Amino acid sequence: MVADEHDADGTTTRWTRSTVYPDMWVDPDDDPRETDAEPVGEHGLLVDYLRTYRLTLEMKCAGLDAEQMARRSVPPSSMSLLGLVRHLADGERHFRRVMAGEDAPDLYRTAEDRDAAFLGALPDQAVVDDAWHQWRAEAERTDRYLAGATDLGATNAGFSDLGPEPGGRHELRDVLLAHIAEYARHCGHADLLRERIDGRVGQ
Repeated sequence: MVADEHDADGTTTRWTRSTVYPDMWVDPDDDPRETDAEPVGEHGLLVDYLRTYRLTLEMKCAGLDAEQMARRSVPPSSMSLLGLVRHLADGERHFRRVMAGEDAPDLYRTAEDRDAAFLGALPDQAVVDDAWHQWRAEAERTDRYLAGATDLGATNAGFSDLGPEPGGRHELRDVLLAHIAEYARHCGHADLLRERIDGRVGQ
């Protein structure tokens, strides 16, 4: 668990573990997103972007306890880091539901409660453990699909609710880019959520 850092006036103190750049999360040599592997082609590049954003999400949650993971941003928002993990587990299933046509209903979101991934993000270690387990399992299934689907021009096998015309045809390229954009958007949220929790900052 990471202790909250506060100034005398109660505001959160900004800090970083980096000793090289004060606006970085960790030193470049310690960043798990940095590898010597060079992505090959457009498919490889997109998959690598997805890998990078997933790792960023994990980094932003590192060292937090259940209460910190479930801590919401500011009223009336229900957003928390734990909620993001649950939401993005549903996002992995949505990607495969659209592209592969899998029977993969959401784990958390329902027709009656579209915000269930966030509202059900309770400060309970069992809930946190379940969220990480589900997210990692779903990401692995998506990766297996992507490893066998190298034609970025292939169209969706399942119903698509993307775009202005539900049920339309979309290329893998477009759906994968939308999936990456969803991670990028929520990693931005994770930056602010983490800084508000304990003051840690960085890319």
